[in-house]
Amino acid sequence: MSAANRFLDLILSADWPRPSGAQVATIRMSLHGSLAYTGVGHGSDRAVILGLMGERPDSVDPDRMDAIVAEVERTGRITPPGHPGYAFRPKDDLIFDKKNPLPGHANGMTFSAYDRDDRLLLKRIYYSVGGGFVVTDTELEQMRASKAKAGDKKVPFPFASAKQMLEMAERSGMTIAQMKRANEEATMSREELDAGLDRIWGAMKSCIDRGLKNEGIMPGGLKVRRRARSIHDKLQEEWRSNKANPLLANDWLSVYAMAVNEENAAGGRVVTSPTNGAAGVVPATIRYYLHFHEDADQDGIRDYLLTAAAVGGIIKHNASISGAEVGCQGEVGSASAMAAAGLAAVMGGTPEQVENAAEIALEHHLGMTCDPIAGLVQVPCIERNALGAVKAVTAASLALKGDGVHFVPLDACIETMRQTGVDMNEKYKETSTGGLAVNVVEC
Repeated sequence: MSAANRFLDLILSADWPRPSGAQVATIRMSLHGSLAYTGVGHGSDRAVILGLMGERPDSVDPDRMDAIVAEVERTGRITPPGHPGYAFRPKDDLIFDKKNPLPGHANGMTFSAYDRDDRLLLKRIYYSVGGGFVVTDTELEQMRASKAKAGDKKVPFPFASAKQMLEMAERSGMTIAQMKRANEEATMSREELDAGLDRIWGAMKSCIDRGLKNEGIMPGGLKVRRRARSIHDKLQEEWRSNKANPLLANDWLSVYAMAVNEENAAGGRVVTSPTNGAAGVVPATIRYYLHFHEDADQDGIRDYLLTAAAVGGIIKHNASISGAEVGCQGEVGSASAMAAAGLAAVMGGTPEQVENAAEIALEHHLGMTCDPIAGLVQVPCIERNALGAVKAVTAASLALKGDGVHFVPLDACIETMRQTGVDMNEKYKETSTGGLAVNVVEC
């Protein structure tokens, strides 16, 4: 659920002190920190408008998004289902506030509701903390306060680190996917979990397919052309002709990742895995698994996703998956580690080999900055996902060639990423004020 969705639900609820007879007439919102710097390029303004129209991230129709946004811009009103409708003029009521960052997180936003006399009735601060999670300022404080107690969670295998995960796997004789499944089934049935995993892969697959079909120039002004379809057509021609290509697997892997991130750059629907900017790595690696491994099946995809989620959760708990906090090492680096772990698992890796695969992938993204040109998730983001997927497959292959014993533990690599993010200059953390973002002349 987006911040806009949550604010709309709050307006209709009784969870705020509404003055007698007061009615909401106007909604305004402001983006702060990294969201203010890269909001237009990342499509945050469009996302806010769609959310205020009642659209949900997991169900919005990509083909209707442009029309919905255009209608709000034309009328100056939002009409979410179940609401009377409110004034909202994007040019005036959606503010990119670069001067006043919010204290809780680099990705902050404020929503406010006013009556007909322009008196403030309701105000809430939300933070986008990565992975599609949106929390209030109060919830963020509670999350941080309870972080140290994560091991007390009432699940069968409450691992908060890779070390704990491996120890529990050894004691139980279970795989990482089996332990993660047991944890998830503590709150839902097996059928519900499998249906949810299948929905995730279904959305990922649809995004790949859509990205392989679409052509043209991506929005934003850089005039970057979509390439996934043309590359895909060439690869299909090579495949049919049996032409020798020693890089064939890498080429397919790359085009799948590019297809997803071209969709993301164009404002399409993607799965945050673990973020939108890194959304191509995990689905590309699953598609690679289906394409090149004869024993691949739906159960394998589920185990892949469960394993990847276990590793992603450890990274998020002990460091960050947010580019605004730690740079792109936390986005594509984390995605590559998750993908490497998932692939190693479904290719028969032991828990130790899976952990090794994740560490190899993450280690070789350490220090990576987030410096998107013009704030758009196009350059270097699209190709960076392709290379993140290639690294994931290579990491899984290397790990499977060994016995799981390796020099740098995954936990040490995650802590190194956290420390590197703390030391990293803010201009390299998704603000588009350093790196490629200032050294490449916009045309």
